[in-house]
Amino acid sequence: MLLRTFGWSFAVTAAGLALAGVLWGWQGLAIVGILSILEISVSFDNAVINAGILRKMNAFWQKIFLTVGILIAVFGMRLVFPVVIVAVTANMGPIEAVDLAINDKVQYEHLVTAAHPAIAAFGGMFLLMIFLDFIFEEREHKWLSWLERPLAKMGKLDMLSVIVALVVLLVGAMTVATDVAHGGGDKSATVLLAGVAGLLTYLIVGGISGYFEDKLEEAEEAEGEAAEGDPSEKAAVAAQEAGSNGAASKRGSVSGVGLAGKAAFFLFLYLEVIDASFSFDGVIGAFAITNDIFEMALGLGIGAMYIRSLTVYLVRKGTLDDYVYLEHGAHYAIGALAVILLATIKYEINEVITGLVGIVLIALSFWSSVRKNRQEGKPGEDSAAKSEVASGV
Repeated sequence: MLLRTFGWSFAVTAAGLALAGVLWGWQGLAIVGILSILEISVSFDNAVINAGILRKMNAFWQKIFLTVGILIAVFGMRLVFPVVIVAVTANMGPIEAVDLAINDKVQYEHLVTAAHPAIAAFGGMFLLMIFLDFIFEEREHKWLSWLERPLAKMGKLDMLSVIVALVVLLVGAMTVATDVAHGGGDKSATVLLAGVAGLLTYLIVGGISGYFEDKLEEAEEAEGEAAEGDPSEKAAVAAQEAGSNGAASKRGSVSGVGLAGKAAFFLFLYLEVIDASFSFDGVIGAFAITNDIFEMALGLGIGAMYIRSLTVYLVRKGTLDDYVYLEHGAHYAIGALAVILLATIKYEINEVITGLVGIVLIALSFWSSVRKNRQEGKPGEDSAAKSEVASGV
């Protein structure tokens, strides 16, 4: 199963490192390898969040996430996005921006870095909304119950997440954005505009995907109620559920069972925007290692492949169901990353710190899940059930 899930990542790594060695020699190979490790370390929590969403989709959309999604992640966010940012912020054409990226790498790096306040505000607000909506929601399992119980009660207030996010944005615009380290000068207006754009993007994409998801659930409930009135139809529905939903329902709606159509499409868009927000700090941090866009795209792209494979691995193994606090740890890591992104508008924060914060929080949540399973006498592995789930993706 490990080879089946990570096979493409291993193949891309081998091909990518070989290409780097041919094009740029040993130094280029080392740079690409370092960038790959950087991307994996700062985006591990992204895989956990993605897995929580991906398990809601059917097998077709899971495959779309691994194919079309990885093209968007690698070429869109790691190669095209920095060029687009330069073109927009420097008011130049796309061809001129590409020429600048290839022939004047120092100026290109300067322009991307100057755009950092807008990038950080957009990504920071989007990620902050993910964290706030999670922490303000009533959940069956509570990791830090002393904190999560009162926050869940507060979350009953309408639009509380939006209010808190706007307050954070205003405070950030009046503090860290008044004298930024990237680009210099007062960037309050830029940060406010980009932050509101990030907030609106979250509300629009998340709202549309949630709407279609609710519609699909309502349709399924209506079919179930209709089946109760017809014994033969009820038997057919029960047989269908037994055949296709047995192990999958236990492991989080994986393969053959899950969202499809419009609901899955907008959930896919939501996933891609999340991935984009996570990639912001990786792309900016990569300039500390190289300003060659092709080395950057290759190294970060290899890392993105592993994050995609890890996401599917978590879904196939039913890890989020076995270790119930993992999602909590990942969302706390998202909250920390959102704060770090906003802080980097003014202050330099090493990417190692960003990566370690996420890894530590996820490791602690994993250990808490293991302890909970031991106390309740639950097995940590259920190979038979997991293999049944894996066979459908």
